[in-house]
Amino acid sequence: MPAVQVPPRAIIVTSADPGWDDARQAWSLAVDQHPVAVAQPRSADDVVAAIRYAREQGLRVAAQGTGHSAAPLGDLAGTLLVKTSAMRHVTIDPVARIARAEAGATWRDVAEAAATHGLAGLAGSSPSVGVAGYTLGGGISWLSRSYGLSANNVQAIEVVTADGRLVRADACHNQDLFWALRGGGGSFGVVTAIELRLFPLTEMSAGLLWWPADAASDVLQAWRELTQSDLPDEFTSSARLARFPAVPDIPAQLRGKSFVIITVVSLATVAETDTLLAPLRALRPVTDTVATIPAERLCRMNSEPDHPVPSVGDGLMLASLPAEAIGEFVGVFGGDAGRRLLAVDLIHIGGEMSRARPGSGALAALDADYVMFAVGLAPVPEAVPAVASAVSAAKAAMSPWGARQMYLNLAGTHRDPASFWTPQAYQRLSAVKTAYDPDDVIRSNHPVPPTSW
Repeated sequence: MPAVQVPPRAIIVTSADPGWDDARQAWSLAVDQHPVAVAQPRSADDVVAAIRYAREQGLRVAAQGTGHSAAPLGDLAGTLLVKTSAMRHVTIDPVARIARAEAGATWRDVAEAAATHGLAGLAGSSPSVGVAGYTLGGGISWLSRSYGLSANNVQAIEVVTADGRLVRADACHNQDLFWALRGGGGSFGVVTAIELRLFPLTEMSAGLLWWPADAASDVLQAWRELTQSDLPDEFTSSARLARFPAVPDIPAQLRGKSFVIITVVSLATVAETDTLLAPLRALRPVTDTVATIPAERLCRMNSEPDHPVPSVGDGLMLASLPAEAIGEFVGVFGGDAGRRLLAVDLIHIGGEMSRARPGSGALAALDADYVMFAVGLAPVPEAVPAVASAVSAAKAAMSPWGARQMYLNLAGTHRDPASFWTPQAYQRLSAVKTAYDPDDVIRSNHPVPPTSW
């Protein structure tokens, strides 16, 4: 290894510095991170310097862009936290239909840049989510039933390995690393940039249908039947039970009330979409916003906050969703524990996400039909255990229909790492980890250990 390059003081923040609390902050304010120091690189060279510095100091390294999935990282003692949030440059190649996004870029950055060329990427449900972390974990998009997981639409990844080398991983270079990074998580290095396929798309049918929460059973059964019909891959939907807190930031007509909400995104024609929605509309939603929208608004569909919040959440993959599961889903939200929840979601997956194609990455496909995610607000640290208990109760209620596989990006608690991939993929991931990071320097929220550990 070349001589250690000590990073400039400007990119290292410690507890002795004025900006320490801001530097160590995760997206969820309920997560209290205490690394040894925080590196704030502005370039790939800065990342190289930071990792070499960490090795010289005997520290491990954890990377974070926006910090949306920070909770499972756990104790950061002995760790240099590398926050790439300042690395947000995005370039679009409109001919090749490729976006190159630096490690700190968010989906808002990519969506706005791509839209100027009539293109769209596989954005998630929030504009503030980082492109890199989302994609390393798989990346379920509103468009993934049509185009697959974000991880399997990656052209190349630039990454600094545990020994401080900046390398390119693609179909021709560092192929094992390229395979591992596409859905295998962040255990293999610190990503500095990622190249993603874009799709010619300027608009679609999308929007929300709302009912008061007392209609939840009827609405969710109708939605369940819709998702289990012969749906085209171009049609994606989710169901949400939502409870709006009685706080001034919430519009008066929603404040302190609960609703059942169906979100729809459709690349089918308007007529085809209307036909599919007819059974839901027959239940007379009080609000129906489904209309033609610009593609760049896709990542704002859920109106999620664009600033850090004190949240606690966790998810579960579901192998099936029979009628009795809907009763459990509604019951847990209305019960005593459920009153601490802000929202419980059911997301219909499948389509192209369920098809393992040649050349896919570590997460070739999702072996489930739905994803459930529950979240609550914990405005003070003392509230965290109660909210976490309510989230656990929601998971337990739906566990009879749980799938063997879990989806990394929606796992807000520690899991057996083998549960995220097939046994064959997990074994190969461990071998790649051993080849590129035998000393386990690189930490991730859901780590893959070297084979020797």
